[in-house]
Amino acid sequence: MEGHRQGSAPGPASRRPAVAEGVGRRGVARAAAIGALASLLATGRATPAAAPPVVVALETDRGVIVVEVDVARAPVTAANFLRYVDEARYQGGVFHRTVRLDNQPGKDVLIEVIQAGVNPEFADKDHAPIPLERTSRTGLRHEDGTVSMARDGPDTATSDFFICIGPQPSLDEGGRRNPDGQGFAAFGRVVRGMEVVRQIQGAPADGQKLTPPVRIVSARRR
Repeated sequence: MEGHRQGSAPGPASRRPAVAEGVGRRGVARAAAIGALASLLATGRATPAAAPPVVVALETDRGVIVVEVDVARAPVTAANFLRYVDEARYQGGVFHRTVRLDNQPGKDVLIEVIQAGVNPEFADKDHAPIPLERTSRTGLRHEDGTVSMARDGPDTATSDFFICIGPQPSLDEGGRRNPDGQGFAAFGRVVRGMEVVRQIQGAPADGQKLTPPVRIVSARRR
């Protein structure tokens, strides 16, 4: 989305040294995710369609949000998000932005989303931006509970992500919310905890800035 941290949901826009990890399942998973992302960026090959979604639990101050990450249809975006999860960069991160119908002055096309980013410790240490996986390619749409990457221009998404409240077709490719018309890269959906998402959206805010932000206590695979 536009102009909020390192990218924003329009708009959402995108926005920590890595936490030490011991050898074991989490370290192996992290290495696999990084390797998969590097391969995808180098070859452009999609993950096999049969690949099952990866489930990630976001524990927040307001409750738990469970997300299914679609590694089959949005392989590059999914691998990027899971890399930040596996490196524990969202742990201690925050939901920092709420976009409601009553706080979008000057916008003709209104949206409803909440936006989150990494732990402030890592705010200036994002990985390189990733290519935009457009909704016309992935077949994923911005519906109620869709999880998508925030960005500024195309191919600028890094770590900030947002969750849709209600259907948001203006965030798909060809939608009118962003002037470039390229839309945002949807890569998953909330399967449990939309009541938490709505609580966050309705939390106190100064304009679109949540005051205070809602802390992400942990973000990990299930």
